[in-house]
Amino acid sequence: MENKSHAIAAGTFLLLMMALLIAMALWLKRDTSEQRQFEISSKESVNGLQPQAGVRYKGVSVGRVTAIGLDTQVPGNVLVRIAVNDSAPMSTTTFASLGFQGVTGLAFVQLDDAGLTGAPLSTSKAHPARIPMRAGLMSRLTEQGGNLLNQLEEASKRMNALLAPENQQTLTTAVANLGQAAASIQQLTRHADQALTGTGPEGSTNLPRLTAQVDATFKSMQQTSERLRDSAEVVKNSAEQFRRTSVRMNEPGGTLDRIARSTEALTNTATTLNATLLPRLSRTSEEATRTVRLVGRAVEDIGDQPQSLLFGKGPAAPGPGESGFVPPSDKAGSPAVQP
Repeated sequence: MENKSHAIAAGTFLLLMMALLIAMALWLKRDTSEQRQFEISSKESVNGLQPQAGVRYKGVSVGRVTAIGLDTQVPGNVLVRIAVNDSAPMSTTTFASLGFQGVTGLAFVQLDDAGLTGAPLSTSKAHPARIPMRAGLMSRLTEQGGNLLNQLEEASKRMNALLAPENQQTLTTAVANLGQAAASIQQLTRHADQALTGTGPEGSTNLPRLTAQVDATFKSMQQTSERLRDSAEVVKNSAEQFRRTSVRMNEPGGTLDRIARSTEALTNTATTLNATLLPRLSRTSEEATRTVRLVGRAVEDIGDQPQSLLFGKGPAAPGPGESGFVPPSDKAGSPAVQP
């Protein structure tokens, strides 16, 4: 009986010690930080994700998965609830994806915002805010796996069609044509080498001689350009001299200015002549005309009475109504009829 009582006491003590160790471990692992509740609704599979799995924000652990279930609001989606520390910058641009730890297949929730800045995301325990889920690397590979297999199958079918018996002859002909093309290219290369080195047959293209001709042509063109440059310099000097001459002719006191002044003086002289000399010449001409008339009358009087040169003109003949008036006779010699 005594041995049984010692064994029971030892077992009880061992159980108490184990309970104390477990309680201490739980106390040391407790999370005293304030955590916020969020929900993730995903149409993708969450294989490998378990409750208490880690939640990381850009690789930094910020929380854990508290529950996994089906979404009652969106049929067919999986609902994952997470608890995140206050230090995590949760915003309206934050999204979630599944990450996997090495080869174990265990998944965790990866949070990210792709470098975008959004407004802080408000949440509560009663109404947790929802974060969108994006397909991770494994999900994209799984989706593209079927497409890759289909493309591989299509490529294999085309390869089989390409290697069909009716196409083998075409491939053989193409290979032969490629050989002929290679021979032609080799011959063309040999001709090009001969042209470059000048070792070809007489009359063939000789690149050194052609280069010498081109060099001579370039030298001739250079000499021509130098002559043109000299001619251009002469033309430039002539234009400069012509410009200077034009400036001198057009400047005050120049040739054109003197010609304008001379023309103006000549105009003033002509105006003066018209104003003074021409009236005098006109009066002189009138006086000369009167003098000629008087001389004509005097000649006529002398012709009628030549004796007037010796005895003078004499008394004037009586006029009509005066005593001694004799009417002139007509041309026949008969006296004129008196009125």
